[in-house]
Amino acid sequence: MSRIWAGTDCGKTHHHTLILDADGKTLLSRRVANDESELLKLIGDVLDLADGDKTTWALDMTGGEPGLLIALLVNHGQELVYIPGVAVNRATDSYRGQGKTDARDARVIADQARMRRDLQPIRLGDEATIELRLLTEHRVDLVADRTRTTNRLKALLNSMFPALERALDLGNAGPLVLLAGYQTPAAIRRAGTRRLTTWLRNRKVCNAAALAEKAVEAAERQHTAVTGEKAIAKMVHTLAREVMALNKKIIETDKLIEGRFREHELADVIQSMPGIGTILGAEFLAAVGGSLDAFPTADRLAAFAGVAPAPRDSGQVSGNNHRRTRYHRRLQRVFYTSALISVQHDPNSRKFYDRKRAEGKRHVQAVLALARRRVNVLWSLIRDRRCYQIAPPVTEPA
Repeated sequence: MSRIWAGTDCGKTHHHTLILDADGKTLLSRRVANDESELLKLIGDVLDLADGDKTTWALDMTGGEPGLLIALLVNHGQELVYIPGVAVNRATDSYRGQGKTDARDARVIADQARMRRDLQPIRLGDEATIELRLLTEHRVDLVADRTRTTNRLKALLNSMFPALERALDLGNAGPLVLLAGYQTPAAIRRAGTRRLTTWLRNRKVCNAAALAEKAVEAAERQHTAVTGEKAIAKMVHTLAREVMALNKKIIETDKLIEGRFREHELADVIQSMPGIGTILGAEFLAAVGGSLDAFPTADRLAAFAGVAPAPRDSGQVSGNNHRRTRYHRRLQRVFYTSALISVQHDPNSRKFYDRKRAEGKRHVQAVLALARRRVNVLWSLIRDRRCYQIAPPVTEPA
């Protein structure tokens, strides 16, 4: 059976699709709005053009703007493959002509799909995996907003009351409650240790007495009001409230992630690995699509996660490895972070880490080597549907 290839350059409001036959001849080139009626008309025209031939649709995105197009193509039983935007940009240089247009990019995508056989198919995840991906992405945004707001809060507080900024750990809830009520040295001195302690305890702050004592001690070291103190104090109050609100949102999101993660069939297996909790486990499932169907070997998973080196051999040089430039950043974070945690809690991980350090590897290199080893372990556990054990089961001789 012959085949045609449909390359689609995806955009926010419009997509451009170009169809090539087996000889590389353009059969159709059309710009369509990201609207169901127009997309259905495009799919119908392409199917009529195929006239029974198999059609492969190649896209440079796997979600977001082309979500509606992907859903319609899946409903029509079409074959979808993904070609990364980086690969499209690099391949464009080898085609004639200069300049960038959606039609040219769509042609490159279709032609690359026609020639290459190593492109990954686009698979729609199940409802649980999609929900985990959305929740974990939302959590990443919330954490980034909290980090940004906390840094602004520290900078403002340091410009007005540097002694208090040094004394407080804004990663805890208590100091944020304090800053929401008291910002200036004069206000804290007027309140005094006893009154401030009572005020904090009424707001259920842990170690209220110690926190109040720190704040008053810092206030006693500064009796000068900086220029613009009133305005800065108002901004500190506002930013402290914002950080507290973000903390609340993150806690609520964590509860949603935990509940959805525990409903997944692989939750017990994944969480049995030392260092992997509900958040990292949910990020793992979101990154791999809820299963290991796309990773037939542990090596493939390690390469996707960026914890396996890529060879760079040339001429008489062999065995020259380097860090990969294309990998899933968040999946690498899952394996690296969990490896760091496992060193403190799992004797097998600690033994492996110590051995790598004894071989002369630096800390980061030893942790990456441990992360690579843990990919093999987790892949095997998921394949066999069994949980991790510190002491592996003894197999009786036949």
